[in-house]
Amino acid sequence: MISFSIQFGLRSTSVLIDPGLISMLGPQLKHALPRAARVLVITDDHVASLYAEAAAASLQRSGWDAELFIVPSGEASKSLSNASAIYDRLAQGRYSRDSAIIAVGGGVVSDLAGFVAATWMRGIGFVICPTTLEAAVDASVGGKTAVNHPAGKNLIGAFHQPQAVMIDPICLATLPDRDIRAGLAESIKHGAIRDPEFLVWHEDNREAILAKDPAIMAQLIEKNVRIKADVVAADEREQSGIRASLNFGHTIGHAIEAWAEFDLRHGECVSLGMVAACQLSVDMGLLGQADAEQIRRILVYFGLPVQLPNPPMIQPLLEFIALDKKAANKKVRFVLLDGIGQTVMRDDVAPEQIILAIQTILGP
Repeated sequence: MISFSIQFGLRSTSVLIDPGLISMLGPQLKHALPRAARVLVITDDHVASLYAEAAAASLQRSGWDAELFIVPSGEASKSLSNASAIYDRLAQGRYSRDSAIIAVGGGVVSDLAGFVAATWMRGIGFVICPTTLEAAVDASVGGKTAVNHPAGKNLIGAFHQPQAVMIDPICLATLPDRDIRAGLAESIKHGAIRDPEFLVWHEDNREAILAKDPAIMAQLIEKNVRIKADVVAADEREQSGIRASLNFGHTIGHAIEAWAEFDLRHGECVSLGMVAACQLSVDMGLLGQADAEQIRRILVYFGLPVQLPNPPMIQPLLEFIALDKKAANKKVRFVLLDGIGQTVMRDDVAPEQIILAIQTILGP
């Protein structure tokens, strides 16, 4: 069992990583939610029978008043209409401020459930039980919650830290290889922006990672959680620019995701966005070509895309990029690498440089 706490100002989030944790959720949450009597478990129709029903049963065995709310799987569920449906359930069930919401699922469920928890009665308790690698290493930590808008991804959201993050590595065993690879994009990103040795660690442990070796995966998850927690703790609400470093690869990546109408995995889009951001970093004299090639090589090692096989026209991507949440004074700010392990925010990227960077990820 791996157990530690993350401190965010006066609040803390407990993190527990343990095989079989989902089936023991009830007694474990007694410590994280000492004042909550009722909980609504939010999941999707894919995860419900795999893990969420067992989680709800464990809660009920431990004396919790727990029920399940199931949304369709997929990015389209991260919507205001689904949030409204959950509000209706909370209102009908008379869920009060001493209630809590538990997300059991991937990044979509975590973001949606967190947004509802942040906004119901101005904020109620929230716990994340990630069942995908992508959610475990990224969405589970940091307190960002959101739903999507037709104009772009995550445009409607709030900051709301979970009281606890409960990670069961056994959940990864049922993930398709594509989802494991997509989650690894965020892990590779953390190495690129914060820890050069961790970046190389991915290369050195490639076979064990792809084989989902339990010991290696526990190490990978813990390292990612600690890296992201350190960044978030230094800049919880993205006011100093430190936390914005986590958006490396996301400006162009989110544009690709919105253009593809979420047919691509988030991690796949981040992989493409990192390749483009590396090219921008090289073009602006910040990153050496050899370092850019190292990152690209590691992405390829794990089967992540570095080119779009059916590329769009560049103009639609530019329009989505202009809507990026990091834009300020109508200038798009890019997170670039100032060498591996260091980031810098730049809003002086010329339009022709952006176009050239996009061209590097457009397939033949």
